[in-house]
Amino acid sequence: MNIFARQCTIEILRILRNPYYVFWSLAMPIVFYFIFTKVVNTNIPDVSLWQAHYLMSMTTFSVMGSAISTLGIRMVQERALGWTTYIQITPLRDSVYFMGKMVGQSMIHLFSITVIFIAGFLINGVSLSLYEWIMCGLWILAASIPFLALGTLIGAMKRADTAAGISNLLFMILAITGGMWMPMDAMPKLMRQIAQWLPSYNFGSGAWEIIRGHSPQWKNILVLASYLLLFMVLSIYIRRKQEVV
Repeated sequence: MNIFARQCTIEILRILRNPYYVFWSLAMPIVFYFIFTKVVNTNIPDVSLWQAHYLMSMTTFSVMGSAISTLGIRMVQERALGWTTYIQITPLRDSVYFMGKMVGQSMIHLFSITVIFIAGFLINGVSLSLYEWIMCGLWILAASIPFLALGTLIGAMKRADTAAGISNLLFMILAITGGMWMPMDAMPKLMRQIAQWLPSYNFGSGAWEIIRGHSPQWKNILVLASYLLLFMVLSIYIRRKQEVV
């Protein structure tokens, strides 16, 4: 248990010291939130709802980016440097090493959620009930698991620069098409229809439903669960193929 706790602590410290995480997952979402709720005039009638809606968009954007990019690129770098091979000759078991990464990354997600929620409160005075704050936080934390699985899938790549390019491209495409940067109503009809089946849209949609006094839809949960299964199967298959080689 002590080994597991230390592994989690190390993972958390490594992420917090990573400038990539600080810029893309903390600074950028908060700057975007300030610009699109304080500077840009969106002419949206219900300003309070828009401020809460966009706060959830930026929080999901932050967590999704951290799961896809930070985790995936770090795993590729560790394998390229021979770190994972070195781990195999230590008393640290692979399962503890892997679970430490998952739990450490989830703790970072919780930290990101807290920081961005506080930023929303300080910048715009976003007012939600305690129940809504907690439910939004829990939803974002739980629904980020498929993106952690996607991060491990990217982590199976051989080259760090390739993984960085693909993960950043994938992250941006999912964020834009999932309605995290702009309301879905502002997008073309075809893009709205496609977004209904994307993990990013269903990730954000659950939080958007909560701030409107509803629960996340079953469709949100089923779509995210399907992507989780898909990413896990692909990740396991690729890693077994690599072990054979």
